[in-house]
Amino acid sequence: MGITPADWSEHYTQGRGFRRLGNEEKTLLVEHAPAPEGGRALDVGCGTGEMSVYLASLGYEVDAVDLADSALARARKDYPDASVRWLRLDIERDDPAPLDDTLLYDLVVFRLSVAFVNDRTRVLHALGRRLREGGTVLVITPLAAHTSAEKRHIALDEDEISALTCGWTSVQRIAVGDLVALVLRGPCADTVATERSVPATGNAVAGALTVVTDEYGRVLLGWSKRGMWELAGGKIDGAESLDGAGVRELAEETGLRATGATVLAILTDAAQGVPRVTAVIRIAGFTGALTTAEPHKFTRWEWHDPHALGCLGPLFTPAAQALDAVWPGVIPNLPPVHAYPHAAELAPVPGESAEAVRLRRRMADSVIAGGWAPSAAVQEALRTVPRHRFAPETDLKTAYDDDLAVVTRRDKNGKATSSVSAAWLQADMAEQLQLKPGATVLEVGSGGYNAELLAHVVGPAGRVVTVDVDPYVVHRTQRLCAEAGSGRVTAVLGDGGLGAPGHVPAQGFDGAMITHNAADIAPAWREQLREGARLVVPLEMGGYTRSLTLVRRGEVLHCEHWTYCGFVRDRGAAARTAPTVQLADGEVTVRWEDGEPRDTSGLEEALRGPRCERSTGLVVRGTFNFETLQVYAATTLPGFCRLTAREGSALVAQQDAAATLSDGSLAYLTYRKVKDAPDPADRLTEFFIHAYGPAASEVAEQFADCVRTWNQKVRESGYPPMTVHPAGTPDAQLPAGDVLDKPSARLVFQWPGRVTDGTQNLLTTGGQHV
Repeated sequence: MGITPADWSEHYTQGRGFRRLGNEEKTLLVEHAPAPEGGRALDVGCGTGEMSVYLASLGYEVDAVDLADSALARARKDYPDASVRWLRLDIERDDPAPLDDTLLYDLVVFRLSVAFVNDRTRVLHALGRRLREGGTVLVITPLAAHTSAEKRHIALDEDEISALTCGWTSVQRIAVGDLVALVLRGPCADTVATERSVPATGNAVAGALTVVTDEYGRVLLGWSKRGMWELAGGKIDGAESLDGAGVRELAEETGLRATGATVLAILTDAAQGVPRVTAVIRIAGFTGALTTAEPHKFTRWEWHDPHALGCLGPLFTPAAQALDAVWPGVIPNLPPVHAYPHAAELAPVPGESAEAVRLRRRMADSVIAGGWAPSAAVQEALRTVPRHRFAPETDLKTAYDDDLAVVTRRDKNGKATSSVSAAWLQADMAEQLQLKPGATVLEVGSGGYNAELLAHVVGPAGRVVTVDVDPYVVHRTQRLCAEAGSGRVTAVLGDGGLGAPGHVPAQGFDGAMITHNAADIAPAWREQLREGARLVVPLEMGGYTRSLTLVRRGEVLHCEHWTYCGFVRDRGAAARTAPTVQLADGEVTVRWEDGEPRDTSGLEEALRGPRCERSTGLVVRGTFNFETLQVYAATTLPGFCRLTAREGSALVAQQDAAATLSDGSLAYLTYRKVKDAPDPADRLTEFFIHAYGPAASEVAEQFADCVRTWNQKVRESGYPPMTVHPAGTPDAQLPAGDVLDKPSARLVFQWPGRVTDGTQNLLTTGGQHV
């Protein structure tokens, strides 16, 4: 402990090393960590490389890391032909980029090195997440009981071993001579909220717990003599203030002196029948060196990544609840507590790792290279706003995957209700708003990160108002924006379908972004938008979602851009549950995403009868984009609906298909392979129509003709001109085109080849037209 990289360099430069690898250790490796075919191993603190070379001899591909260049120089000299990749890396402090994010290991070894790692629990768990399924972390260490006092720093005692091994699903301890081996598997055991074994006394207990983070954004926890992780804190002493109690306890227990402290929340619950009041104190910064100042209470203090807090093992219940007060959702399945947020303004608390910075730059570069962020303002926002801090329960690699949406809230059935959308899509939607510095923007559907992206784009004079119907989501957004935001985001609880009444600028919002699938276009979104401003909304049309960029011109919204996408669905007053009809004992379901159900009489029998098959004549090669066909069929085919089937259904060939229902007959779009090939680009696929019922031939031909028309007249031209008009607009005041009626809006599509006589083609979608 306290040994610097310079000390290690001097150690190896002088020709010193560590004890030789013994036969008992070699036998241990053969028996408990045999190399699988193509297996990879990581030797942490490899020193002069003896263990690394032995792992290579067992058949592993080996990465060997050490923070001392002199150690690696000796290893390269002593083993010039070894199949080992020697890497200079401080595993505790450096960005682990040299390990390569794409590589997974079967074995990670700490031989005689783990005692020198300060935040060893965090490091082991982080490397555990780099294991393949079934992989092993092997720790070989001296025991304090077998080590002299002057060498105590090289060994672990039983309390330290308990801290090191908690949070793993499988722990095996093996004696290896005077050493001990810890075989660890499953690096993410659930965090368990735990109470102290000593019963509370008195009529009530009042205390303060401090949440302090370091320059990397990691939170300080101590492994207590009670066998659990705890925050610094304790009981309030007499008439002292809540924040004063937290600051005092932090100094007494850790040696750190707070440079700023704020009461974040008051929590109330009961422990063993005694009421308990806990003040959560957020520490803005600190001075001093971390030390175990009260060893009779705590074995050690370590800094932990917020995203790993759900995998720690035993955690003192009030500490878990305090951490959740700072980062809502970071620890799942906590016992209930009443939380009273404090009204004080909190300045953002900085802190992130070099790895987070690197991954954010990589994400931004990927989004920019994909053409989704052409403007300098959006590019800078992607490179600057710390996405991981708005998904604190998610590891960095996942948070900065440019193609992943991170789910942050689920309902009781496990269905996603809130998420951080894919970065490329957020960038595209931000670009479509064409915001200027100083703009005021409405966001419907909160989360924090997207609002902060927009806040960065509009700059110091701008503002973002974000609205959500879920109190938890609003609270989470407020907390995460307070922790890592710009101070320019206002989170409001309300039905987003009503916009943000009370927050609308005099001339209207300069842009509005909807971040959930919308079944309709709420009038408030248009009414609260200034003339010429843009509304970006993921709109469902026949159940197919496209992000539309709509420009307000009077009472009409004009579409100028389409993006293929998907979001969680609206949960406000305008949310719609699609009517469905189940057929064949639930094996097949027909649903109407727009409009009311049609008569399905006779379809039960028809589905079990003969099937009419009709080729569309459309044969495509390789990967084929037919996203405009989905919307074309949904907005031009009378009786359009969607068909879903159970996996392995013998009645229909598609699990999810565009369909049409007419005259007691059903037709749906499917495909069949015409030519297979090893290279997907050489495969040929033909689009087919399957139909059932007395008018199967007619509805099949109608659908096939729709596909042929799309292929001949629409496929190359892309999405059509489209306008959105208020509900109730008379037919005579609509432009020519296909009309899709929503409860609050009338959508007019001007598909090529469909606008010929200046009239509207009216679909049965809102119960208004037949």
